[in-house]
Amino acid sequence: MPPEINADLTTMLKQWRDGSGTAFADLIDRVYDELKVIAKRRLSQSGNSATVSPTELLHEALVAVMPSTMDFKNRAHFFATMSLAIRSILVDQARARAAQKRGGGVVRVTMNDLDIGEESMAVDLISMDQALTKLEELDPRVGQVMHLTYFGGLEQTDIAALLEISVPTVKRDLRFARAWLTRAMGET
Repeated sequence: MPPEINADLTTMLKQWRDGSGTAFADLIDRVYDELKVIAKRRLSQSGNSATVSPTELLHEALVAVMPSTMDFKNRAHFFATMSLAIRSILVDQARARAAQKRGGGVVRVTMNDLDIGEESMAVDLISMDQALTKLEELDPRVGQVMHLTYFGGLEQTDIAALLEISVPTVKRDLRFARAWLTRAMGET
């Protein structure tokens, strides 16, 4: 996204935080299509077992974020927050389905988007969420980097800016996170 659009979105986020009644609507109008792409991507990774459409998922995430403190630093922070809301909704739905079916019909996701070469890991969303939670406890920054990459769909440069670290640090964190998750998921 061009720098002037990023600056415009950051301005809208600040206006929203400051209580502007129209800033939220303007912001959502500006980023709706991009957010819907993120929701669609997450649903496609769920193996078609989710029971919501990308639009419904996005709307649930927006409803979840609206009452928040709205203290977003910038565009990347906003998109990271939205991706976390989407992740939370999908995990909650997977848990509900698993509870209803006593473990059957769990949501399947792949880690193809993580660029781990030809290798593809199929894991269930609940186990992935548990593993990411453990990783975040072990090393909060590495967990954030993995979440922002996988669930947020953010570029490494955006992650570096958001977390105030270098791009090489993001790359190292991702290598560690992938190896750690591969091992953790293999043990479940």
